[in-house]
Amino acid sequence: MNYNETKQLLTQYLLARIPFIGINTIEKGRALELLSEISKQTNMNMKVHSMSKGFTNLTTGEVYSNEKLMMGALDYIVEELKTSENQIYILSDVSELDTETFTARYLVDITNLAEQRSSSVIIITAAPIWVQLQRQGMAIELELPNEEELFKIIVENVRPYQNQIQIEWDVNDVKEAANILLGISKIEVKNVIASLIAKGSLTKSDLIDLKFAKDSLFSNINGLEKITVSEDIAYGGLEGLKGWLDEKEKLLTPEKREEMKKRGIKPPRGILLMGVPGCGKSLCAKAISVKWQLPLYLLDFATVQGRYVGQSEQQLKEAFETAEHVSPCILWIDEIEKGLSGGGSDSSGVTTRLIGQFLFWLQECPKDVFVVATANNVKELPAELLRKGRFDEMFFVDLPNKDERKEILNLYLERYLSVQADPAFIQKMVEKTENYSGSDIESILRDLAYRNIAGVVELNEDTVYDAFKDSVSMYQTNKEKVEEIRSWAKDRTIHASKQDTKEETKPTTLSSNTETIDVL
Repeated sequence: MNYNETKQLLTQYLLARIPFIGINTIEKGRALELLSEISKQTNMNMKVHSMSKGFTNLTTGEVYSNEKLMMGALDYIVEELKTSENQIYILSDVSELDTETFTARYLVDITNLAEQRSSSVIIITAAPIWVQLQRQGMAIELELPNEEELFKIIVENVRPYQNQIQIEWDVNDVKEAANILLGISKIEVKNVIASLIAKGSLTKSDLIDLKFAKDSLFSNINGLEKITVSEDIAYGGLEGLKGWLDEKEKLLTPEKREEMKKRGIKPPRGILLMGVPGCGKSLCAKAISVKWQLPLYLLDFATVQGRYVGQSEQQLKEAFETAEHVSPCILWIDEIEKGLSGGGSDSSGVTTRLIGQFLFWLQECPKDVFVVATANNVKELPAELLRKGRFDEMFFVDLPNKDERKEILNLYLERYLSVQADPAFIQKMVEKTENYSGSDIESILRDLAYRNIAGVVELNEDTVYDAFKDSVSMYQTNKEKVEEIRSWAKDRTIHASKQDTKEETKPTTLSSNTETIDVL
């Protein structure tokens, strides 16, 4: 329900003189603004109590009572209702209403009196309300601002500075900012925009910073871990996956989102990466975060597992809600099978419920949360998760092919050994590293760098080649498992890599920077 719909419904409640109205919101100030608008439009007089001012007129500020304590405020309402009718009282600082407390019972009596006097008592709170009190009237939720409201809030806060600072944002940029800031309150939006304005300009690049601005507002994240990713992260191969991601990245603009909305199409929901261990599945999640310039959060199912009945489901719900609040973002679920396996043998039914909860959220999540789930043991994945349509696509990440091994070798030779190898030597190493995973190659070259820095070995073609000759690849130790994974994924998934291409053999030289050298 948007702001205007909430306003209309609340007006109906007040005109009907509903004796008790609970407004559930974390935005007390925004709720008071809404009530003030209703008061002005309907000419209904409203008295609001606060612990700093006592009872005052909501629109004029006129003081009715200096009683600042809550018990005194409730007594004031009782005394007024003994002789007055058609009154509206707003209480914004009431606490301890979630159970049968003295205050809650007292309010039940007051609302009974209010009903007799055609009056209304409004409670503004972010906490649950005792069921007996809530049943005295109606409850309504004031949701956080939607995109349309956020657009207006941003414009209102930027417009006064149009002639004072450099502003590069156009209408589409404001729409993008509104989408990014979904999930936070009006005052938080104003503070975020104010902090950008305070630096003396509002540039296109600020939109990227805006995507990460909500991190500080959600520091206590249940079940989620914020992952800091280096901007220079890189991974070799997986061109099929990269091509798919390039296509979907084009849908992240405000114009494309609007087009999808018109056609009734939801934005991309996520991908499932399954395959051989050590081939870059986890690295992909980090690379997507950098490529799409979105914050990355890791959901660890182990952290949401609780000891008590319903605790696991509640903690998972809170984790998903937090992901929605910090959206747009990437939600990375590593080794998802470990958190969602055991549905058939789980006598308590917790795993089954978690699976159902996850699948429902994945399908119905209204926010821009892109899920990247990774899995090694596909046999442990529940069948419900693998059904077509759960994820946008399921990719199989195999051992790197020739082209990918070439890319990986070049990447880590330059990064760890500070050299740019000659193509012929690279081709020789490509053949040598058949059935090596990306992590195999990376760890061997990293270890060689350690030994070189320590002065144990010199770098040349022979030492590089010998480092691989003396190694044992992951495939050699887990051949049966790898082949089993390949067999399962053959007709069920899309291959994340492209087919091998043939390479020409050229004279062997290795170079550091731009110079040809005899040693590596």
